[in-house]
Amino acid sequence: MQRSSSPLLRDYKPTAAKSPRKSKALQWFVAGLGIPLLGLTLTSMLEISRDDPVVMPPTPEMTAIPSASDTHYDDLSGTGSAAYVPSPVPLVLAPDPEYQTLTLKISSGDTLDKLFRSNHLDLGDLATVARLDVAKSQFRKLKPGDVFEITHDEGRLIKMYSALNLTSALQIEQSENGYTANVIDRPIETRKRMAYGVIDTSLFESGAAAGLSDKLIMNIAGIFAWDVDFVLDIRAGDNYYVQWEEVWQDGEFVTDGEIIVAEFNNNGRSNRAIRFIDESGRTDYFTPDGHSVRKAFIRAPVDFTRISSNFNPSRRHPILNTIRAHKGVDYAAPRGTPIKAAGDGKVIFRGVRNGYGNAVILQHGGNITTLYAHMSKFDSKASLGARVRQGQTIGYVGATGLATANHLHYEYRINGVHRNPRTVDLPQASPIADKYRPQFLSASAVILEELEQFKSTQLASVALAAP
Repeated sequence: MQRSSSPLLRDYKPTAAKSPRKSKALQWFVAGLGIPLLGLTLTSMLEISRDDPVVMPPTPEMTAIPSASDTHYDDLSGTGSAAYVPSPVPLVLAPDPEYQTLTLKISSGDTLDKLFRSNHLDLGDLATVARLDVAKSQFRKLKPGDVFEITHDEGRLIKMYSALNLTSALQIEQSENGYTANVIDRPIETRKRMAYGVIDTSLFESGAAAGLSDKLIMNIAGIFAWDVDFVLDIRAGDNYYVQWEEVWQDGEFVTDGEIIVAEFNNNGRSNRAIRFIDESGRTDYFTPDGHSVRKAFIRAPVDFTRISSNFNPSRRHPILNTIRAHKGVDYAAPRGTPIKAAGDGKVIFRGVRNGYGNAVILQHGGNITTLYAHMSKFDSKASLGARVRQGQTIGYVGATGLATANHLHYEYRINGVHRNPRTVDLPQASPIADKYRPQFLSASAVILEELEQFKSTQLASVALAAP
């Protein structure tokens, strides 16, 4: 049987492919129908985006196991299907601009204008800053030793900072509208510390060995000054415990603060003082039962090196060479040493008084007067008629009048009768106010418990160290 020949057998080699020609009618039909279909498709997509999230089918990239740090999966459809959601690429913030910094320290005769000129800083910026109310008031108070930290951009002022005191600072910053100036807080932190010391020769040597600063040692002596003469009453073996505050700022030690509680054991007598701060901010020290550790008068109104002459009704005068009662106590001290008011009072005499030289007399209450003689000069605040507080400086040690060396001659009189300042019974200061007593007793109980715990620790350490 004869078959018709196949065209594939007749021509095996392929020819160039030709696109089939579409009829004009078909092209117009597709164009006419496609545009409406495209519109319907877009409308459907918009409806889906409004109502339901689109769950994309997995791609080859999604089948790879991603790291936990750069991908996560969320069930966006609510059907339990997890959709691949790539985490956003983290933004890289532009680095802060780099500015120059320098420190300006005010010396005698300096002005900010002078320092800005010498450091090539913009004087126009300084003039702008100086017109700000806060900056203007602080610039008027400039004094040698003040320090300004300056941040600038090739001389153009960006920021100024200057500490005003321990707890505040002046800060000036560039802003969109020029500069702003404010007084800002400098937060401080207080930490409690405790120490123990035994006296061999003096409180100062013992305190230094115990790691106490000169300021703390002086404060201990000041608290107990009414009961202990730290020159004449000290005995070897006397001991003390003290708790105080340290002031820290920005993680750095700044200074020693106030003493919280102190105990001084002298020649078999124990003296305790607990700090209390009332609602007005005044600090005072009281015994555990609320009596003031202060007396109405201090024993020695000057920091002295020795007593050069005691109270003696039968003493021979060193210059006149006659028997002449010495009706006070002479405290030897360097010229210029401050002389303090022994108690609160009023200045009823200030001037030259016979052999006393430059002298001040204070009236305390109705029947007590104190006299301070041989001063080199008077303090300007202790003028005639002025009221002074206990411990306030009223003059300075000298050798005016009938004096052979620099010293303070101090007299204490009751109803005009001279009494020995070192032995006279001194009136007590007022106890803690009744309205503060419950608060004081509650606070002091906690403080004394901490003190007793510290004492126990120290006694145990001493016992272990004993041979």
